Amino acid sequence: MRKGLWGLLVAAAVLISFAMANAAEVVKIGALYPMSGRAGLYGKDSEAAIKIAIAEVNAKGLAGGKYKLDVIITEDQSKPDYAVSVAKRYITEDKVKFLYGVISSAVGLAVTEVSKDNKVIFIGTDHAATDLTAHKFQKYYFRVSNNTFQSMMAGAYYLKDLKGWKKIAYIGPDYAYGRDQWLEIKYGLDKLGVKYEVVGEYWPKLYEPDYTSYVTALKQAKPDVLISGFWGGDTVAFIKQAKAHGLFQKTKYFHPDAGGNYELFAAMGAELPEGLILSARHHNNWPDTKTNKDFVQKFFKATGRYPSYAAEGAYVGIHFIAAAINKVGNPNDTEALVKALEGMKLKSPEDPDGFTSYIDPATHQIVQMQAIGVTKKNDKFPPAKVMLGDFKVYPAEKLLPTQDYVELLKKSKK
Repeated sequence: MRKGLWGLLVAAAVLISFAMANAAEVVKIGALYPMSGRAGLYGKDSEAAIKIAIAEVNAKGLAGGKYKLDVIITEDQSKPDYAVSVAKRYITEDKVKFLYGVISSAVGLAVTEVSKDNKVIFIGTDHAATDLTAHKFQKYYFRVSNNTFQSMMAGAYYLKDLKGWKKIAYIGPDYAYGRDQWLEIKYGLDKLGVKYEVVGEYWPKLYEPDYTSYVTALKQAKPDVLISGFWGGDTVAFIKQAKAHGLFQKTKYFHPDAGGNYELFAAMGAELPEGLILSARHHNNWPDTKTNKDFVQKFFKATGRYPSYAAEGAYVGIHFIAAAINKVGNPNDTEALVKALEGMKLKSPEDPDGFTSYIDPATHQIVQMQAIGVTKKNDKFPPAKVMLGDFKVYPAEKLLPTQDYVELLKKSKK
């Protein structure tokens, strides 16, 4: 009798737990990502990473099991006007508690206005234009991946120590993301007292199909270092075309923000030149920590491929939301959630041992260390045959925008 009674009690407890889990209030997140074209991989990788993170969060339960997360993902077409209409619909019709995601900085700058006007928290998982956490700062926006200033300041430190160069040129997309990087690398070099000569700057449109004229102009300008501000498929296309025309024979290719994205390594395989100097917002092979290895393997198990950098930001953002809800205990108290996110610490796959990412309370920008590496043979992450190695790592606190830079950025936008 006792065994039978115990079995009934256990079964009842399981049913009660199941019922409680199903009764948990759903907290909706409205995400926007490109899902097709050159940027489509980032959207697909972000979606996969979000699902992994949400499963982890919901398995643990939010605020003692009272809540669970759910996400709606919509193709934003990389078009600001369209993304704004979707964001407004999310708020008015779907009643989302958080806006989320976005790859393009142009889209991010548009969606942050919707966030501000409607007092809905917007967690930016990927776009990097410094504007969003500088002169376009608004209290409901938080970014969980590094901005371009952090990348380019690390780049300035790298160039300061690089020997045998004087002349530089820049090529990047003709909008805020690309323009800010050029301003930032020059600011960083000037701040560090580095002497250099600019021999050219070039502004192709986003998703440019043919870079031949730009490569020809660069070969004529003969920079010692070419600083690049591309991202995604544009990086792949440019490097393929530049290599075919022999640009890298006498010019070092230096791409501090999004050059070291895994999709470049996967797309080019053994054809990717060695000796390119690149970085990204997440590396599959750095840092060599359990947290990073676990994230990379979880993603691979779920998708059958290794993650692009966008996946890590999308994964981390969900955990930031969960941590804020757990701290406040109520996903409907937006002002309390804002306060909870300010200064919040969270160990991310990007963090080397001894450092934990945190949100800067003043700017709502995540503070993280940056690593820059050099392409070399490595077949441990197929189909890539070349990955980054010989990493140089830069302290997080040295990379945040200073107030004098924010003022410079404001002037540049007038």
